[in-house]
Amino acid sequence: MPACAIGPTAESGPGAEPAPGPETEPAVSGEPAGAWEPAGAWEPAGAWEPAADGRAPEPAPHGNCVITANGAYAARLARSGDGDSWFPERWTLDGPEPYAVPLPGNQPEEPGTEVHPMADGRVLIRRFTDGRHAFSLLYPTGPDTGELPLGAVECPDEGARLRLLPPAPCGERAYALAVGPFTTTVWLVAGGSFGPEHLAEIPGRCSGGVWLDRTGRMLALDREVAGRTKTVVVDLERGGEVSPLLQIADDSDDRLLLADPDSGLLLIASDAPSPGETRLGWGVLGSTLPVRFPECLRLPDLVLTPFAIQPGQLLLPEACAVALRIDSPLGAWVGVWRPGERRLLQLAAPDGWLAGSGLWTPQGVLRLPYATAAEPCGVAPLCAPVAAPPEAAADDDSAPSAHAPRPGPSAVGAPRPIPLQQAPLSGLVTK
Repeated sequence: MPACAIGPTAESGPGAEPAPGPETEPAVSGEPAGAWEPAGAWEPAGAWEPAADGRAPEPAPHGNCVITANGAYAARLARSGDGDSWFPERWTLDGPEPYAVPLPGNQPEEPGTEVHPMADGRVLIRRFTDGRHAFSLLYPTGPDTGELPLGAVECPDEGARLRLLPPAPCGERAYALAVGPFTTTVWLVAGGSFGPEHLAEIPGRCSGGVWLDRTGRMLALDREVAGRTKTVVVDLERGGEVSPLLQIADDSDDRLLLADPDSGLLLIASDAPSPGETRLGWGVLGSTLPVRFPECLRLPDLVLTPFAIQPGQLLLPEACAVALRIDSPLGAWVGVWRPGERRLLQLAAPDGWLAGSGLWTPQGVLRLPYATAAEPCGVAPLCAPVAAPPEAAADDDSAPSAHAPRPGPSAVGAPRPIPLQQAPLSGLVTK
């Protein structure tokens, strides 16, 4: 039985959806979100670190800023003027200047509410009431907020929980993951024909959620079975068929944090190289080379969480710039790293950065959203340092060879990606 069951739905087929009214650009009222709140739709900082009971921790109640895969829109919960309540806010990022459109409902939102931007500018919202997760699409209609109910998903199992997955590459659909005591269910909650649709039921408790292709077919999940966590791939077009992806060692916990479909670059968290310590590593989808764990990504007393990979680097994973959130007791800042280099560049974040949120452009510019009292909707560009030429990393045998086989776009979208299994760790150079 699935962990969650579908509840009554509103008709949302063709012809049932009202056309959004003309979009306005009202001034944003209220104070911007203050202290950082960990991301919900994306995994929060440190989420790959196993909890005391061996399970991946719960995502935080709500996200800072969730950005569509194409970078056109973002959504977040913003504080109201009194600072005691929350309302959804949509950011438009693909124009000359970013601007925010508040989308308040008839009453304030609960802190556990999730928001999720869609490619057409609407915002999906998930509200939890009376054991039901209700989904609606919000859109601006002049001075008001239009709302299209999509239906609800019930979670009758004790201990079951549901959260939205990261935005799908197409931007037209949205998915949710419902985790029960023994199984995990993938739901299509927006973009279907008749409200929430049950897509797949996976044995075991799953966390994470990373898209491996540009079509939204191949979804990687971190599955816990018998006390160990390994990453598997769920094929959403073949009834939820499950294939192994990341299994470094039999007794290790291995999680996939990020993936780039263009280059095949994978960002990984595992305790395989150092039992009892979770370390960041990288590999290439479809490659037979082992996973590498760079020493420069091993910083004592700091938590590093990758949140964005530079796209457009076709078959060049070593050249991809990776943005990481760096957390310490004193605050958070930004790290930039490339697999082909042996250094982590640490940079100050803009004031009011919605920490853990950002998006690379193919040209190597990192766009970081921020909100301050003076500027409640802003995006700070951060240019990545120029990558070292390939020869500079040629003497580093922890980096893949420039001639190593790597998957093209068709291989990344293949029904069964080649697993990264049994990577030899002894004697591995970790620079």
